[in-house]
Amino acid sequence: MLVLRILIAVALVVSAVIHFQLAAGFQQAAPSGIGGGNLFRIQGAVAVLTALYVLARGTQRAFLLAAAVALASLVAVIAYRYFQIPAIGPIPSMYEPVWYTTKTITAIAEGLALILALAAYTLHRKGHTADRRPTVS
Repeated sequence: MLVLRILIAVALVVSAVIHFQLAAGFQQAAPSGIGGGNLFRIQGAVAVLTALYVLARGTQRAFLLAAAVALASLVAVIAYRYFQIPAIGPIPSMYEPVWYTTKTITAIAEGLALILALAAYTLHRKGHTADRRPTVS
């Protein structure tokens, strides 16, 4: 389980680092309101905090949180690639109909984090279910 926790954390941190690196460029596209750059910074911070939580706790709740963060990030990158979602209040439209290296790496990292977090959740749950079964004497 420790290896899974580390791999989940690494995948989340890879996504976070790339989001932090790209944030300034996306903020320029919509300097008023929240802006894409600030959304990227928020995503990066949430991913880092979730990675630390997974490393520190390794509970079902931590794995579910990691899966949710990874899923939300993956859905966003895919949605903004294939659909032109209009601005919603202060959140800008971030339609970007291309794949480039860092975007692809981020999507792979988020997909990997999602799969690993769900696997860890399942394994953790099965381990706890087996511990609770009554023993027959």
